[in-house]
Amino acid sequence: MSGAFAVGLLLGACATSSASYVWVNDYKEPPPRPQPGYVIEPGDVIQIRVFNQPDMSTRAKVREDGKVSVPFLNDVTVAGVDPNTLAKQLQAKLKEFINAPVVTVSLEEARPFSVAVMGELVKPGLYPVPQGSGVLQALAAAGGFNQYASKDRIYVVRDAPDRARIRFTYEQLTQPESKAAIFRLLPGDSVVVE
Repeated sequence: MSGAFAVGLLLGACATSSASYVWVNDYKEPPPRPQPGYVIEPGDVIQIRVFNQPDMSTRAKVREDGKVSVPFLNDVTVAGVDPNTLAKQLQAKLKEFINAPVVTVSLEEARPFSVAVMGELVKPGLYPVPQGSGVLQALAAAGGFNQYASKDRIYVVRDAPDRARIRFTYEQLTQPESKAAIFRLLPGDSVVVE
């Protein structure tokens, strides 16, 4: 299925089911699912610190091949493991160079995720947004409203686990302490402006 066709289906579904939504103030977040541990993925920025060895420490963005360059070790595969496991692996490898290395690995920046921003916008499309982004950030990424936009018909279509269609108004989004302003987008969300 092509991307344009999928976007068309989603927009069509949103237009035909205008009564099936919940206002953001009435939306109940599903209980968080237990997360195993954070697994490093391409796009993450990690900090590797070797105690008392600043020349062996580094801060790096995980490349698409899942690797980072580490002083003395060259390219090391880091994607697919959690920071604690990676620290233990690096400690074992660094024993060739120093006695009893102590390594810590921390996540500095989580990889951005993409959100489909569709409808009456200047530049609808798929945009990367940082973790913790709200609806306004997604709208800004798409260049804001076009002249046909209804500023009281903004929706977030949330896929999992409850397939919700959450309605916002621009006025709600601009009130700093409102539930709309503090609402956070999740991977898999789409933003639609009618």
